[in-house]
Amino acid sequence: MEDQKNQPKNDTQPGDIARREFVALSVAAGLGATAAPAAAAELDVVETDVEIKTPDGTCDAAFVRPKTGTHPGVLIWPDAFGLRLSTRAMAKRLAAEGYSVLVPNPFYRMGKAPFTDASKFNFQNPDDMAKLRPLMASVNAPGNPEKDAAAYVAFLDAQKEVNKSKKIGTQGYCMGGPLVVKTAAALPNRIGAGASFHGGGLVTDKPDSPHLLAPKIKARMYFGVASNDDARQPDAKDKLKEAFAAAKVTAEVEVYGSLHGWCMTDMPAPQNGAPIYNKTDAERAWGKLLALYKAGLA
Repeated sequence: MEDQKNQPKNDTQPGDIARREFVALSVAAGLGATAAPAAAAELDVVETDVEIKTPDGTCDAAFVRPKTGTHPGVLIWPDAFGLRLSTRAMAKRLAAEGYSVLVPNPFYRMGKAPFTDASKFNFQNPDDMAKLRPLMASVNAPGNPEKDAAAYVAFLDAQKEVNKSKKIGTQGYCMGGPLVVKTAAALPNRIGAGASFHGGGLVTDKPDSPHLLAPKIKARMYFGVASNDDARQPDAKDKLKEAFAAAKVTAEVEVYGSLHGWCMTDMPAPQNGAPIYNKTDAERAWGKLLALYKAGLA
């Protein structure tokens, strides 16, 4: 039986990155993004704060789903700024489209969310940057993504609002991009679709590079690449395409004209005169996500 801590609790009302060191950190360990602005909801949704037992402790999370019915489950991997209002807004927007959505605090080993106000973060401040490293290290330590993914998917499958006959989708932003790949590889029979938007560190020269997991994946995959990430690592998109093609996994890789983090509504003030959040490309990415889930979560 499911542990009582996995039950939803009280309803809540949560009311050029271009900068070298940020992009370098992002590509090395993966960094932070979230969502496009909420559109007019198609379905009324319910949001609750939940706790999920994992092998390493208890993860605080947001679970958002339509008020009625059962729906495909979705796991959202946040960026380096973690679970916060903007990721909750993303979950609510997706739930309104007919999905039961879980957004965990990926840094639960370090404490409860939220940790950092993304809108006030200064990528040029070494002290600010230093705050992110231990947070990212806590979720990216060997074995942790797979353990966490298994716990989060088990939580979804234990909820009456999740249609267990449908595959589960997963999406990730910046740091969350590689976590999507690891989730799809760790749970190939449950994950039907995975999307990475401005994911960092998807292709490295190390033996544990996420793109090398392609043969273990059965899900449909989508990779939206930021323009400045592509400029720094122009061969990454080709290696992604080649890896998934060789594994005979359906995957689309696209380079957007926007900066790393373009999907996030709460990114900091404009960098060098160019805002990071790009509404046009964020909406394009959202459309790609919905199409992916429609095709993959059968």
